[in-house]
Amino acid sequence: MATPETIVHTEKAQLDFSRSMSYGDYLHLDQILNAQRPLSPAHDEMLFIIQHQTSELWMKLLLTELGSALGDLREDRLPPAFKKLTRASRIMEQLVHAWDVLATMTPPEYSAIRPFLGPSSGFQSFQYRCIEFALGNKNAAMLTPHAHHPERLAMVQSFFEAPSLYDESLRLLARQGIPVPQNYLERDWTKPYEASAEVEAAWLSVYRAPEQHWDLYQLAEKLTDLEDAFRLWRFRHVTTVERVIGFKRGTGGTGGVSYLRKMLDVVLFPELWTLRTDL
Repeated sequence: MATPETIVHTEKAQLDFSRSMSYGDYLHLDQILNAQRPLSPAHDEMLFIIQHQTSELWMKLLLTELGSALGDLREDRLPPAFKKLTRASRIMEQLVHAWDVLATMTPPEYSAIRPFLGPSSGFQSFQYRCIEFALGNKNAAMLTPHAHHPERLAMVQSFFEAPSLYDESLRLLARQGIPVPQNYLERDWTKPYEASAEVEAAWLSVYRAPEQHWDLYQLAEKLTDLEDAFRLWRFRHVTTVERVIGFKRGTGGTGGVSYLRKMLDVVLFPELWTLRTDL
């Protein structure tokens, strides 16, 4: 039977990570936790920094899931694509709730740190732009904020020039025997998507016979879930910004709330919403 001294010695040995990888080593916590470097004396700048850093980490995961799901759709691997699209929607929910914390910052608290931000703005987030492009909101002007950084520009441009999630979904429909107009299967992927009555008819044929087209029906609902979550993210963004800065211009030169409100009108997968009226 082990003595108390033996037990204590064994426990100490198990807790000694000086010669093996620890939790902090694996996660590179020293680098992450030392990446918050406020420029102002204001207490609330730490909240502002961590809010945006954690959002960028979630966006990195979101891009990973969307990129992999796009590959699955191209190869007709629907079950794994469904799993990744579900995860993407849950990530969007995390991004939505992050605004709840930032909304605790009052206008005077933000005003104390704003002069230290210079022209930096979330508008310049290259990962967010990749997400927008992956979801189909293409706009060539949005490449310009990244022109000063060739590596980031190349990443953003790759999403800009590639078929979006919705484009790949329509190509999948066609491969599954659902009639989709040819000009929606091969087009200039850098152009914004335009809604089509013929595409709506294609989706309607799926929704009117879900048992026959179960996988495509599931795909349509996964896309709807994702856009639903993305709309909530945009809405919480604009309301939080209005709560904190009102209608002041954004630090990056945008119109602030006025610009964000325009983004609320962008519909990513239009036929999946209009078909509900016609069912």
